[in-house]
Amino acid sequence: MPKDKTANHIKINEAMKAEFLEKGFSDASIRSIGQRAGLTSAALYRHYRSKEEMFCAVVEPLVQEIQQRMMQHKQVKYRMLDEKVDSKMLFGESVIDIVKEVIIPHRTEFYLLVKCANGTRYENFVHDFVEANQGDLADAIDCMKAQGYPAIHLEKEELHMLLSAYMTAIIEPIIHGYPDEQITAYLDRMSDFFMPGWMYIMGLSPKESQM
Repeated sequence: MPKDKTANHIKINEAMKAEFLEKGFSDASIRSIGQRAGLTSAALYRHYRSKEEMFCAVVEPLVQEIQQRMMQHKQVKYRMLDEKVDSKMLFGESVIDIVKEVIIPHRTEFYLLVKCANGTRYENFVHDFVEANQGDLADAIDCMKAQGYPAIHLEKEELHMLLSAYMTAIIEPIIHGYPDEQITAYLDRMSDFFMPGWMYIMGLSPKESQM
């Protein structure tokens, strides 16, 4: 994909986003995208080689930002464990905070990922996200046990179900298109609901710390 940031290229990206939002990837048309951008299909192919490449160009910056933030999140938590910080400081940031800070500002692109991606490599984004992070969470539980916390052993299937339920719940307000302030309020309520359970699993008393 060309790296130019010309007005024409930006206009094409906006046309792609509008087309995918309205029709989803499967029903979107390169010809229609071209009409939205005021270009022919041949002109579009000078910017992108395929319809899927167009879709990925819209959503992948967000995917990469989510992945980077999750990696930073894990690194910080393991460093805190290694440094044996007070339990009250552990897990001060949660995935809900990442949703607030990374996903809400790009909620349109996130909606495309979870509702409009059928037929692309991202059609199972939430499931794939859970699968990618499930092993890391299991390792974190083992690490907590090794550090002396009374963490709870979970079978792989249990952990998958709990993490899937958690992720499904916290993205629902975005999928339903609520205003940002309302989404934030709902996420705060979900944090109050889910965090005591996660703290129990990790061997942290809800009265002593916040995850």
